[in-house]
Amino acid sequence: MRLVFAGTPLVAADTLAHLLADRGHEVVAVLTRPDAPQGRSSRPVPSPVAQLAAEHGIEVLRPARASDPALASRLAELEPDCCPVVAYGGLIPRSLLDLPRHGWVNVHFSLLPRWRGAAPVQHAILAGDEVTGVTVFELVEALDAGPVLASASYPLHPAETSGDALGALQQLGTEELVRTLDRLAAGTVAAVPQPEDGVTLAPKLTVPGARIDWNRPAVEISRQVRANNPSPVAWTELDGERFRVLVAVPAEGEALPAGELSAGKRSVVVGTGSGPLELLVVQPAGKRPTTAADWGRGLRGERRFT
Repeated sequence: MRLVFAGTPLVAADTLAHLLADRGHEVVAVLTRPDAPQGRSSRPVPSPVAQLAAEHGIEVLRPARASDPALASRLAELEPDCCPVVAYGGLIPRSLLDLPRHGWVNVHFSLLPRWRGAAPVQHAILAGDEVTGVTVFELVEALDAGPVLASASYPLHPAETSGDALGALQQLGTEELVRTLDRLAAGTVAAVPQPEDGVTLAPKLTVPGARIDWNRPAVEISRQVRANNPSPVAWTELDGERFRVLVAVPAEGEALPAGELSAGKRSVVVGTGSGPLELLVVQPAGKRPTTAADWGRGLRGERRFT
């Protein structure tokens, strides 16, 4: 089939690379977000999807808004059979949804209807879900609400960060997407409407929301740390400066007041609302990430996170 691929970040570029290597389908163009300022220079930089497409000599469409009439005109000229979508980052308007013969097919990193929205993996970890997965579905105007074409489950491991899980889910999602495209071409796929019950929302995580409340249970703080790794990263304050926590696990041992630090020769623990939490990887203000044990050797006196 002729494909116009829509996506923006690195996770989408990884899926695009797989499609480019698949001789069963032809990617004739990509749709991605406009170049965004990066670094100290704030120089606009193409998205990972745009960079990969350019390397392969593929046309890049990057309108400021998907509702731009010029985009609809160009898509009509390209005559795609299907438009696969992975983390595009913008709403596809009604005027574009009906252009491809097989519609727009979106890969979402959850088992819909659970965790509709921008951060499904992070919210699955925050909620303590033991299983998540990927869903391939037809794009409709409502958020992540289209009929399901394929899905596959994935067990979340107790120490897994959102970055770890997203890497595994990207591979699983790519496999399901390619199978779905093959079945669409063969006319052997059936769309199943999503149930109305069980809908939960997964908005993007924020820096303010990543601040740790040490009065919460250790297991919940551990999930918060995992969910916010690699971004925006869970944090607290020490001596009035931001202190980032990248890896932490519930620990056994004597209870400490919430936020109070205790550093031993090989470990650092902090009190929570229900037992200690062991810090494993941390990043003090103005420093690089380091093991908590190495950082803790420099602690003197009673110290407390706030």
